Amino acid sequence: MTRIRSAVTAVDRRSFLAATGAVGVSAGIGLALGAGGGSGEAAAAPGASAPAVPAPRTPVPSTPAGTPSRAVPARTTLETVAAPRDSSAAFRRLGDGPGWRRVVRESLAAPRAGRAARRTVLSSFVQLTDLHLTDVQHPVRTEYLRSQGVSGWRPQEALTVPGAVALIEQINAVKAGPATGEPLSFAVTTGDNTDNNSRAELDWYLTVMSGGRITPNTGDDRRYEGVQNSDERLFWHPEDSRRDTDKEYGFPRIDGFLEAAIRSVNSPGLRLPWYSTVGNHDSLASGAMADRSGYLAEFAVGARKLYDIPDTDAVKLAKILAKGSMPGGGELIELLRRSRRGMRSVTPDPGRAPFGPREYLAAHLDPARGGAGPVGHGYSQANLDSDTLYYTFPMGENITGISLDTTDRAGHFTGSLDTTQFTWLERTLKEHRDGYVVVFSHHNSWTMTNTHPDPARPREGRHNGEEVLALLNRHRPVLAWVNGHSHRNSINARGSFWEISTASHIDFPQLARIIEITDNRDGTLSLFTTLIESAAPHRTDFHDLSQTGLAALYRELAHNAPGSTTAPAGKLMDRNTELLITR
Repeated sequence: MTRIRSAVTAVDRRSFLAATGAVGVSAGIGLALGAGGGSGEAAAAPGASAPAVPAPRTPVPSTPAGTPSRAVPARTTLETVAAPRDSSAAFRRLGDGPGWRRVVRESLAAPRAGRAARRTVLSSFVQLTDLHLTDVQHPVRTEYLRSQGVSGWRPQEALTVPGAVALIEQINAVKAGPATGEPLSFAVTTGDNTDNNSRAELDWYLTVMSGGRITPNTGDDRRYEGVQNSDERLFWHPEDSRRDTDKEYGFPRIDGFLEAAIRSVNSPGLRLPWYSTVGNHDSLASGAMADRSGYLAEFAVGARKLYDIPDTDAVKLAKILAKGSMPGGGELIELLRRSRRGMRSVTPDPGRAPFGPREYLAAHLDPARGGAGPVGHGYSQANLDSDTLYYTFPMGENITGISLDTTDRAGHFTGSLDTTQFTWLERTLKEHRDGYVVVFSHHNSWTMTNTHPDPARPREGRHNGEEVLALLNRHRPVLAWVNGHSHRNSINARGSFWEISTASHIDFPQLARIIEITDNRDGTLSLFTTLIESAAPHRTDFHDLSQTGLAALYRELAHNAPGSTTAPAGKLMDRNTELLITR
């Protein structure tokens, strides 16, 4: 059996994407973007219903959006934040900690006295990013690469669905921006909504956001079939007392954990209209690979799963994935082909099949997924017709949102823009020169470094983050670029606007961000950012395996995940802020 290395890998978690839960492949990778590059306005419903993504193998009963949920206090991280009660303990239990104060940042403009009395609100919304709703039993996941670093597999991954529902509950409870009191008008996700690019996960994501009942289980209807009952010591086995890697870090025994993790969960759905932005994990196998052979798609729905590989293979594959140097997935496919004798039997499931861009669009356009609206959640029939995943949408009076697709369909976990979309972005910015603009994307500027051409469009160039920054700075209407991907909070002044990157909801401290934009009526604007946690209690109980109890446990497991740090929270200046800007 492979033994885990004691030292934590030096590779950044975002660079080690494929080791955190690799999966299916995006069917239809390489489809060319429409030459027109345009899209309809998000608020416009398509003329006819598009076909939906096929349902998972075992359909679950639908529950209407807005189903009543438990009473939740309207709290933000200004009031309190989950914090360890005993930081010296091997397994650090959480409780109520002090909140984070608001920091005024003056890099782009100086604050002027009396602005609070003068200001008017232009837009008030919430950003969710990197939910990574995860089918932990998916056959193509590469959990075995944890032997090359403990951060390569997360003990909390089985609880992503109840954790995400608790975040929805908190957003619904907050209702208004804490800086202005203005009701939140919409929410937007900035990608990596799913983890394994599987149809089951897409179904879970759309149901979590729009409301309904989710059974976060694939394969066998009655039992879990994954690494956490595999006898492999690399992983936390919650239902026995044998020594494993995570119990060496103080992880507890929790009887009934695996049965509870695959039990049905109810989401009330967001009570706000919400918009969707695509990420690399929503488009590519492992968030990095575009397998055009179809092998990974076939393997994903099959009856075999690999749990352990020799150290020599693990070292080689981990290096390749960390560099993003196998965009076609060839090395992983070759490993799976020659490792079949070492695989174990699992229950096959067509719900684990990958989805392509057109299926992603069609699923969003399904009126049954409308929730609080709008139909399509930003995407329109024009997107489906042109095979594009970028669009504009109204954010308030005289302010427009632009949602980009920064994923390279040819494969890689870093991002870029194709020339067609780059040209569309420039044209769109010019069209809104008399108003304000906020840009949304999955990748941030420093992770848009992949400019390899798409094999389907070899003559079309790609544009990196520096080029996008230069373009945005040429257009004064741009107030902010809001994104995710790096799994940490970071706010930076970028010439004439702010780049706001928010931490993920799968890694501690599991946050979303409220953003309020105000005109101070003195030649400046303020962008208020306020982080929120999920509605789950900070104090957890190992015996409470209810939906709420699992969401609390999700946070505590994430805090204690081997290799985790406090870095994702960022500095105070990256959390709750007032960002001044001249306009």
